[in-house]
Amino acid sequence: MLEKVDLKKRVSKEDYKKQVKPLQTALTALDAPIKTAGLPVIILFEGWSAAGKGDAISHLILNFDPRWFSVVNIQPPTELERREPAMWRYWLTLPKAGQLSIMDRSWYQEVGVLRLEDEVDDLTNLRHMDEINSFERGLTDNGYLIIKFFLHISQKEQKARLEKLDDSKNTEWRVTSKDWRRCRQYDKYCDVFDQMLEYTNTPNAPWHIVSGMNEEARTLDIFRIVKESVESALKLQTEKAALPPSESHTIPPSQEHLVSMPKLSEINLNKNLDKGKYKKQLQKEQERLANLHNKVYLKKIPVIIAYEGWDAAGKGGNIKRVSEALDPRGYEVVPIAAPTKEEKSRHYLWRFWKALPKSGHVAIFDRTWYGRVLVERIEGFCSAEDWQRAYREINEFERQLYDWGAVIVKFWLQISPEEQLRRFKEREETPAKQWKITDDDWRNRDKWPQYEIAVNDMFQHTSTDFAPWHIIEGNDKKYARVKTLKLINEAIEKRLAEGKKHHR
Repeated sequence: MLEKVDLKKRVSKEDYKKQVKPLQTALTALDAPIKTAGLPVIILFEGWSAAGKGDAISHLILNFDPRWFSVVNIQPPTELERREPAMWRYWLTLPKAGQLSIMDRSWYQEVGVLRLEDEVDDLTNLRHMDEINSFERGLTDNGYLIIKFFLHISQKEQKARLEKLDDSKNTEWRVTSKDWRRCRQYDKYCDVFDQMLEYTNTPNAPWHIVSGMNEEARTLDIFRIVKESVESALKLQTEKAALPPSESHTIPPSQEHLVSMPKLSEINLNKNLDKGKYKKQLQKEQERLANLHNKVYLKKIPVIIAYEGWDAAGKGGNIKRVSEALDPRGYEVVPIAAPTKEEKSRHYLWRFWKALPKSGHVAIFDRTWYGRVLVERIEGFCSAEDWQRAYREINEFERQLYDWGAVIVKFWLQISPEEQLRRFKEREETPAKQWKITDDDWRNRDKWPQYEIAVNDMFQHTSTDFAPWHIIEGNDKKYARVKTLKLINEAIEKRLAEGKKHHR
């Protein structure tokens, strides 16, 4: 792709002055429409050292209200960041709806310059580029605009610029030994960049390769592309809003291997455990988990336990028995309620990426990212297109967690409608438990058939071989608690036997 760039392109200073003014006016006028439309915009700059990324960003941001944008400077990952999922730190930089994020370097470092310098093998690099494509597709499908620039210069020009910077005491600090090595090995880096650009040049987030040889031509190209991209995105958003809501059932095919699951109606809820056996087995499994918690901490293996289930199915009591076995310094229970205003202003998975455990720690989610295909689907909080697409997005999210090295255990706590009604009435009649029952619980109960269909769909599309669903027979709380503990222990032991799957 780089060989097709016209590096001889020039614009005179006179022509630049004539052309830049209307572009600056148009860019300045985009502030209000972006904010009004709630359009989140990410503009990222990649390219050669000394190609003019910093200068290009400086020129661009002068056209925008500083209250509505942020400049994000991405450095190579630290040792601590290398222990996190590959895309984790980039999720944290996402702008709010109606704001711009302008990135000096981005998630392309690892598949660009660092691919050579960290000696990343081809398979790992390919998987990482797949993660990037999934990440960008997930953002653009959920309303983000991503504008990607690669600034290209010749080896001769790069060498001349580095020498000029190096010759001045005021700028010599900007030139590093890595810059000189990259210049000497220009052809090797060029091959890597070409592969990166070609593989990640997608319809939803295409690359714009801009010549950095002439400042005036570069600036005009960048201004024009940003203007046209934002205007197109705003127009598309308006056109989409005018269309009637679609109820079509088009679920993207999963790229993962799915595990066959029974339907909820097929689950035997008569399983139980007497009090004596319960106490013995509970103690045995809790001691087992306590020992395993020490091992995953030492091996730096993160553990993610996800709870979903009917209201009053016993999630709280179940979580309590799990957490009792854990060192309080090494776990966190993450209760998930309706998203806040801050959370609604970003991609729906953003708040879950923020809550991931550190390596060697345990995160227990009381409700999860599956709200998108359950409550949001049933209550109409998202479109049919949104929740249908979410199955693939969730599978990709969990795949990245698995590739990071996490143990992922997902539970659905199943009870009968009759048992739920009994527990609801017990809560209403017990003063200490009345806070647990709400009008929403009764409304959700009225929609039991709809939720049952949604849960069965969720099992069908998101029970993968690396993160399968476990249906817990919950009419007897004692049986349910022991079973979940056993499954958690088995999952951790399996991962310890395999060794930590940390590919970075």
